[in-house]
Amino acid sequence: MVKITMLHDVVRLEEKMLVDAASKRNIDVKLVDTRSIRLDSHGSIDGVVDAGDIAFQRSVSYYRHLHVTAYLEYLGVPVVNSLQTVTVAGNKMLTTMALVRSKVPTPRTLVAFSRDGAMEAYSELGGTAVLKPVMGSWGRLVALLDSRAAAQAVFEDREEMGPIHQVYYLQEYVRRPPRDIRTFVVGDRVVAAIYRYQPPDDWRTNTARGGKAEPCEITRELEDISLRAAQAVGGGVLGVDAMETEDGLLVHEVNHNPEFRNSVKVTGIDIAGHMIEYVASQAKR
Repeated sequence: MVKITMLHDVVRLEEKMLVDAASKRNIDVKLVDTRSIRLDSHGSIDGVVDAGDIAFQRSVSYYRHLHVTAYLEYLGVPVVNSLQTVTVAGNKMLTTMALVRSKVPTPRTLVAFSRDGAMEAYSELGGTAVLKPVMGSWGRLVALLDSRAAAQAVFEDREEMGPIHQVYYLQEYVRRPPRDIRTFVVGDRVVAAIYRYQPPDDWRTNTARGGKAEPCEITRELEDISLRAAQAVGGGVLGVDAMETEDGLLVHEVNHNPEFRNSVKVTGIDIAGHMIEYVASQAKR
């Protein structure tokens, strides 16, 4: 029997669904809270955690996620997703550069490191831009800058925040329908896709912010761009976000730790089962 150690810091509905999917497949899953782990540079993996055959990293905290994954990999434990994938997909600038290098269509993005530089970038993007934290999820601290006054106010706020928020990551504003697309890539397959419609009082589509989910057909174009985007950041179990434009699809983000409860609800697809089967297939034999 394959033994998976599922790393977490919050047991969400997704983790419960993954445990249930594993049980139905006779796959042993042990939950380990990364908040209780103490890493020892001169210790062995046995003194930290029973790693089983493979670790499946589901920690919500990016920093716990990243550092525990690095530690386990350095000690020879296979982890899904890998350190390379977590490092790249967990940083929007690195994701953008990986997509561009792999020739995956993505919005034009400018990155600045001062308030003045950010204002110049905003102007270069035509007076309308989207400012995102270079690290973060759920649409938090994402701002639509549609005037110089709005841009100045937001940049001033960022100056008073931590250093990571002074990496000004600005994307061109893409005119799209009031929705985007989230696909779930598991290994070399796109197993599910949804449309995420923005709520009436918000321009963001995140379902965590009230966006409505509906099933989306996995077309050849959507499958191709999703797989290429996933491969660009290192592959594994990923959520790929794309926007529809007159010139085709654009990938604007890749999520290394995707939530899927709402997607299962509207598609009926056993996303947790696909994930668990993939993780088990990657276990060391």
